[in-house]
Amino acid sequence: MTKLPPNPHSLTLEELFKLLETSITGLSVAEAKKRLDTYGPNELEEAPKKSPLKLFLAQFANVLIFILLIAASISFLVGDEIEAVVILLIVLACGVLGFIQEWKADKALAALKEMAAPEAIVIREGKHLKIPAREVVPGDILVLAAGDKVAADVRLVESINLKIDEAPLTGESVPVSKDASLVLPPETPLPDRRNMAFAGTTVINGRGLGLVVATGKATEFGKIAHMLKGVEEEKTPLEKRLAVIGRWLGVLSLIVAAVAAAFGIMRGHSWLEMFLWGVSLAVAAVPESLPAVVTAALAIGVSRMAKRRAIVKRLPAVETLGSTTVICTDKTGTLTKNEMTVKKIWAGDKLFEITGTGYETKGQILYKGKPVDIFHHPDLYHTLLVGLLCNDARLEDGKFIGDPTEIALLVAGLKAGLNPEAFERVAEVPFDSDRKRMSVVVREKANGRYLILTKGSLESLLDISSHYQKDDKIFPLNAQEKQKIAQMTDAMADEALRVMAFAFREVESVPSENEIERDLIFCGLQGMIDPPRPEVREAVKKCHEAGIRVIMITGDHAKTALAIGYDLGIVPEKSPAFALTARELENLSDHELKEKLKKVSVFARVSPAHKLRLVKLLKEDGHIVAMTGDGVNDAPALKAADIGIAMGITGTQVAKEASDIILADDNFATIVAAVEEGRTIFDNIKKYMLFLLSFNLSEILVLIAGFLKGLALPLTAIHILWINLVTNGPPALALGVDPPAPDLMKRPPRPPQEGVFTRRLVALIGAFSVLIAFFLLPVFVYGFSASQSVIFSQTVLFTGFVFMAVAVAYVSRSEYLNIWRYNPLANKWLNLSVLFMVASQIMIVQCPFFNKYLHTVPISEKWWFILAALALFYIFPAEILKSLISRFFR
Repeated sequence: MTKLPPNPHSLTLEELFKLLETSITGLSVAEAKKRLDTYGPNELEEAPKKSPLKLFLAQFANVLIFILLIAASISFLVGDEIEAVVILLIVLACGVLGFIQEWKADKALAALKEMAAPEAIVIREGKHLKIPAREVVPGDILVLAAGDKVAADVRLVESINLKIDEAPLTGESVPVSKDASLVLPPETPLPDRRNMAFAGTTVINGRGLGLVVATGKATEFGKIAHMLKGVEEEKTPLEKRLAVIGRWLGVLSLIVAAVAAAFGIMRGHSWLEMFLWGVSLAVAAVPESLPAVVTAALAIGVSRMAKRRAIVKRLPAVETLGSTTVICTDKTGTLTKNEMTVKKIWAGDKLFEITGTGYETKGQILYKGKPVDIFHHPDLYHTLLVGLLCNDARLEDGKFIGDPTEIALLVAGLKAGLNPEAFERVAEVPFDSDRKRMSVVVREKANGRYLILTKGSLESLLDISSHYQKDDKIFPLNAQEKQKIAQMTDAMADEALRVMAFAFREVESVPSENEIERDLIFCGLQGMIDPPRPEVREAVKKCHEAGIRVIMITGDHAKTALAIGYDLGIVPEKSPAFALTARELENLSDHELKEKLKKVSVFARVSPAHKLRLVKLLKEDGHIVAMTGDGVNDAPALKAADIGIAMGITGTQVAKEASDIILADDNFATIVAAVEEGRTIFDNIKKYMLFLLSFNLSEILVLIAGFLKGLALPLTAIHILWINLVTNGPPALALGVDPPAPDLMKRPPRPPQEGVFTRRLVALIGAFSVLIAFFLLPVFVYGFSASQSVIFSQTVLFTGFVFMAVAVAYVSRSEYLNIWRYNPLANKWLNLSVLFMVASQIMIVQCPFFNKYLHTVPISEKWWFILAALALFYIFPAEILKSLISRFFR
């Protein structure tokens, strides 16, 4: 086993490479696998998970269940063994069902946690590989870039303008500048180890390479990990609200059950019978499966989101999604394909075209339809050269790796026949979203000359350029020429092209950083297009139908953004009235900007700071805001938004950490799919509540009405528990995973302060429960008068409840639409659960073996037909009530 170096900051790189038996080209894949087995995964120890046995036993950690078990034990002791065993078996079945629900939910959440796990880029066998951060091992070469979260403790091998935020580890609020060339004394304190980068810290600026010297528990962060142990996961607001509701229902149910049991004793029933009966009634009335159903509905819904490429990191985001009123989205890669292709180049007053699409490196540069030699056009040559070399994209094993815009510029240079290997980069000023440009200094290997090459937005380059190139001559850059360049930029942007500007300067030696970006020579523009994703247009339309506004926020030119926005239906026309640039935005007060926000849906040339301001103003106006982002500077806006959405492909680790949802495909349509799933989950929980509470309340109404009318006991304790098992179990769970309602994305967003129990839902629960009782109580009376047998009338009512549960389940599939406006059989799980319910009931009623255990007797075909017809007929008045309630409670 390779020993980890104790003080890597005090050793030279040569010593470390030797100690860790690795090199700058990284480990072999086989060696990395071997080390993963040796050192273990690169992750901190988690709190121990609940064992399946503990999870199962937790299902019985309920006061009512505990009382019921005591009552069953007493029954057993006084000689009523059959009833005691049946009660115990039903309770056990309920426990198994609850265990299955929670176990599946835990599994689904664990799988999602795995999907949202951080990633790292390492060099192995000389190749860049993206792997889960947990698979990083000592001896790996870790690639660091702005926005990345450092995956392990590393000794820096290379550092270019590298600054790291070490606040999570050291408390130092200012980013630390790093220097790979340093060798420090062993006693150097942690905050001063400038040749190291530590797990859990964040790269703020620049780039670098690091040799992994510690992973997992051995990292500096791992040494304080014990402070994080045992932290319980926070319940979602919805789960908390429903827990309170459950407790209130429990108290009310116990009171009702106690009063009813007291009435029974007064009427001559034995205290043991009524004690069992009362506890059974309380168990049936309390929706004890509510937390499990909510967790299952959330977990299964989140799993469905993952299948649709939206990975949810925080469950409360699922609830908030259904209330979203505004989606603020980036353009590139989210609304568009993220396959940038340079189409036009303007240099020296000439407009050139470039053939080939996507990332094909075969193509030609054309002027007026004829191929040109770029070396006869120095301004064109320099425009393409800057794009090729002022660039962090690269071609590796036939695949392009990097930012799509930079890949497009790299491809354009390769199409023109330029060779990036003929130059070496000797200095750089990385891209910054405030400066909106990037600069490099390169040396041409053939003649040793140095060139400063800069690319960025037109405004930012004109600010630092003093001259321009036309053919092979250099001229002062005056106001008239700037206006001409701006007009050409506008003309290209009108064609929905994203325009980048390019400048250069030849120097005798490598200048200092503050001397690089000044007195440059403007050489040209490149216009590229990233076509809209075909599915986005329909997604935007769906948003508008759902009452959700879409706002595009982009760094692109206003005209380019407007053209795309109009094409996708975000704005009604290509009018400047629907767009604002960063400069216009900065000149507006908060009040003025709020007024503009009522109409403007395209924001161009904006920085992450502008995103944050827009989020805050939208929230102040009462909107629930979803915001997309990918860069390290997007993190504040992502955190400030009600729902932060990070890009899974192009997003930095910092953006992913700050977000609630990660888009695995960076696609806007996936956001809309996630909103639909969020609405579906909340909708399904309400369906479950409507079904369960209206049905449970009807049981109480029938039993109390029976007492008040002086009838025999309508149902026994075993009947109540059986109904609880077959109705609160499979059909209730099936409603928790019901497919989206047809009108789901045509309703306005749900107010965030609106709970589960809306006035409409409460009215429906009350109306349905009274209607069920109205239908079933006469069944018991008629059954007794026809047979003069209490057990027969109980069996008829018992079966009537199960049949009625079928009708109520199908009616509860929508609290808005009547049953004839949606396919009632669309939920296959509900259909299967209904078949299970009916088949089970036929078995326990018609089979003599079960009669003696469940206190039932066989009933004739006539009664089966009457009960089925009654349940079917219930649907019509229930749907009439639904329509009436919809008129009063919208």
